[in-house]
Amino acid sequence: MPAEPPTHEATTSGTPASKANIWVVIPLYNEATVIGGVIEGLLPTFSNVVCIDDGSSDGSGEVARDAGAHIVSHPINLGQGAALQTGFDYALERGAEFVVTFDADGQHRVADAAAMVERARNEDLAIVFGSRFLDDRTNPGMLKKLVLKTAVTVTNWTTKTHLTDAHNGLRVIRRDALSRIQLKQDRMAHGTEIIAQLGLTKLPYAEEPVEVLYTDYSKAKGQSLLNSVNILIDLIIR
Repeated sequence: MPAEPPTHEATTSGTPASKANIWVVIPLYNEATVIGGVIEGLLPTFSNVVCIDDGSSDGSGEVARDAGAHIVSHPINLGQGAALQTGFDYALERGAEFVVTFDADGQHRVADAAAMVERARNEDLAIVFGSRFLDDRTNPGMLKKLVLKTAVTVTNWTTKTHLTDAHNGLRVIRRDALSRIQLKQDRMAHGTEIIAQLGLTKLPYAEEPVEVLYTDYSKAKGQSLLNSVNILIDLIIR
């Protein structure tokens, strides 16, 4: 069963999270205008950041490298699930104790990620899932919220887990859990696939309240609602 939400304050740079062997894994596809700032925001807290450049055509990989990230490149676009699996393998090969999955578009907060790592270490948790629905900081809009709530209901039923936000890209995964993940879904359904595979491990997990920042940039790309609809479509056809 999942643990109860924490009461501690979110941590910032200089916390134990910055000293552990932790890798931040970022799937990267055509985010050249924002990825540099995302990496620069992460590095004071997380010194190991790897971006999986998934066939970008706008120089995203070069921007990420210049900002200080490690880069692994896919020659063609293979999808977010494939990019995450490449990043997991890369981090495991380098002895990662924990991996943080983090979106490239600036929607996640570094302080939330650091708090999740701290909680995983302090409470001996193998997985900490970020949830935008455990507090009122995030306002996704009524339609998007309805789609996401429908998706999490389907995911909980199919994976036998108990989550409030199954398709949040901010997660912390410990090495023993990470080593059991082998993603096959390359599109949005990889989020459900991760949960299903982690659920089978029977390792302890929890959810952490996080804020998702719906920026003008992400809305302009059409991701605010379209990704949520894609999640539902992938859940239906998989």
